[in-house]
Amino acid sequence: MAQKIFDADADAASSQYALGCIHSIESMGTVDGPGIRFVVFTQGCPMRCAYCHNPDTWAVNAGSMVSVEKLVQEFESNRQFYKSGGITVTGGEPLLQPDFLADLFRAMHENPRGRVHTCLDSCGYAYSPEHPERFDAVLRETDMVLLDIKHADPEGHRELTGCEPARIIAFGDEIARRGIKTVIRHVIVPGITDTVEECEALGRLIAPWRNVVGLELLPYHTMGIVKYEKLGIPYKLEGVPQMDKARIPELRAAVLHGMRAGRAAEKNAYGA
Repeated sequence: MAQKIFDADADAASSQYALGCIHSIESMGTVDGPGIRFVVFTQGCPMRCAYCHNPDTWAVNAGSMVSVEKLVQEFESNRQFYKSGGITVTGGEPLLQPDFLADLFRAMHENPRGRVHTCLDSCGYAYSPEHPERFDAVLRETDMVLLDIKHADPEGHRELTGCEPARIIAFGDEIARRGIKTVIRHVIVPGITDTVEECEALGRLIAPWRNVVGLELLPYHTMGIVKYEKLGIPYKLEGVPQMDKARIPELRAAVLHGMRAGRAAEKNAYGA
């Protein structure tokens, strides 16, 4: 179902919760966690991934201020469809708004009509290992994380996103420490992240995280280019073809091989 762009919430000022800067919602998401999900797209992102298909969510000062109450109301209007699903907050980068996230997820957990499964779709870059207390409340209310790992190699990560990967790894370590169920997502881009070596390196990177319950390799596509044209933003991957989906099983096997190798090395190190 198409996204619904949010107008300003007229009742936001009277909310008892932290407000969220929201880009849009999708009422019937099927690729953002288990089951059918109510998906909230937050506004603002610190990364500039070359293949991002939502550049309209980058600007921090855009979007609409929306109350938790309004989002709960929207969720309840279609609750019958979410019995095996729940709510997912994506972006943009949701962790730029940890107080809002914590309030929204808590309201969903304490919903009088029944507890709602919460899922956070994040690149992890907004997490601050120097101030983990800022994220304690939201992580205590998070049932699942969809963690986007952009590139296994630090230099490749900088070239692809414009950012260092250290905060992302720290976030992965933190949710692993908490035992939050996590699905790793990795976009496969021809000529950038589509080698067996890169995928094995990804496997070794995530091997220490025993909370990982799923792996999604997402074939690069060019459907977002039209947004760049409308916004007048140069598209960094101009000319890069869409990923051949037939290669995904091979690369998935490479990630799993890297995970097994990483865990075997870890076991040997502890046994030494």
